[in-house]
Amino acid sequence: MADLDTIARRALIARDFEPDFPAKAREEVRRIVQGFPGNAEDEDGAYVTDLRDLFWFSIDNADTRDLDQLSVAEGERDGDVRLRVAIADVSALVRPDTSIDRRAWHNTTSIYTAAGTFPMLPPELSEGLTSLHEGEDRLAVVVDMTVDENGLIKESQILRAWVRNQQRLVYRVVGAWLEGSGEMPGGRIGEQLRLHDAVTTRLRKHRHERGALHLETIESRPVFQDGVLTDLAEDEKDRAKELIEDVMIATNGVTATFLEERGLPSLRRMVQSPARWPRIVDLAAAAGEKLPAEPSPAALNAFLEKRRAADPKGFPELSLSVVKLLGSGEYTVDVPGRPAPGHFGLAASDYTHSTAPNRRYPDLVMQRLLKAALAGRPSPYDPAELEEIARHCTKREDEANKVERLVRKSAAAMLLQSRRGDWFEGVVTGASDKGTWVRIFHPSVEGRLERGFHGLDVGDRVRVRLDSVDIGRGFIDFVR
Repeated sequence: MADLDTIARRALIARDFEPDFPAKAREEVRRIVQGFPGNAEDEDGAYVTDLRDLFWFSIDNADTRDLDQLSVAEGERDGDVRLRVAIADVSALVRPDTSIDRRAWHNTTSIYTAAGTFPMLPPELSEGLTSLHEGEDRLAVVVDMTVDENGLIKESQILRAWVRNQQRLVYRVVGAWLEGSGEMPGGRIGEQLRLHDAVTTRLRKHRHERGALHLETIESRPVFQDGVLTDLAEDEKDRAKELIEDVMIATNGVTATFLEERGLPSLRRMVQSPARWPRIVDLAAAAGEKLPAEPSPAALNAFLEKRRAADPKGFPELSLSVVKLLGSGEYTVDVPGRPAPGHFGLAASDYTHSTAPNRRYPDLVMQRLLKAALAGRPSPYDPAELEEIARHCTKREDEANKVERLVRKSAAAMLLQSRRGDWFEGVVTGASDKGTWVRIFHPSVEGRLERGFHGLDVGDRVRVRLDSVDIGRGFIDFVR
């Protein structure tokens, strides 16, 4: 039987991903490491600000090594909060048309599988010189914004700066502090967490008042003991993850607006108005609520908030169904003078991806666009090149998601192979002429319904029996 690493590599190669880095890229990395930090300043060192004395900190998973973001907040006398977010300046070391850059373009994203991570950039960079590690001086692009008491971003600016991560925190611990199950620390970090909690609450409230959706899904992560897969545990969202998500959404919005106001083309992240809105209306009707005939993020969010309050335990199931019906995001290009593509789930017309340049190629492209604008240089990409980047990255992201899903299902198949014939509770997550798909609740994994699928649609609760598994191909088949 193939192990998960072998399965992952086969899946990557089958979809034209490169699991490893070519020799030329390895040689480029060696030269970059030898030339650091001087080579990081070569671009436009004259306008790099020194912000290392600020109390920057990070929150991430305990095992994360590619740290893309830091933040620091400052309360002001009028009740406003100044929030600064530092994004790792990856483009200072990853230059266009190098072997490292071409390989990053090819894969487009870091791919996170149950077998391990296949990074977009060499670990010497993404987990080293371009990672915002605690106690290390790093170059960053800083988004500086002032948020008023109503959650409105009153003013903002973007600059390049040297920063230093003063303290690294972990989601699980911070989540416990914020939710009251752990004692909040004192000193500067306690003050920062309270300020961050306050300002992100404002940002979130303002976003939801505009109609942004508050969705909540449960993901699964592999659990190993002595190298043996023992479980797929639910990885639920907590207040710490929500806090960072709010900070990143605000940062991405400011980045998109910054380039638009300067009349510059840029990448946008959009989720179209859902084609399957009538099914969302049906789900609401089944819960005794009415949604309008035409898609409305504000009306949908009001319904979701009602259901969250009425049935908090069942809400992730409803949320998952809505996520599936909304459809996936895609990259597009915003060209000044054209109507801006919007993001249905965020009820926003100005949104991009810019906060994870170690992990996503569009974010690296956006960073290059930002830095060119800051330096007064011509854009490094014309609209036609950006259109090609957007198409390519959308396609590759979809392929990467399929690899991650296959390996996750292979891991689940390993756990379920001794349970053929067992019954499970689940929810329909896909229904089309290509097949009907069900996600069972524990382990939280999706499989194909091979018999008894007639009349089912997304969001229906079902009881299914495990019929067969194929570990190598990631197949999990259910029947009714």
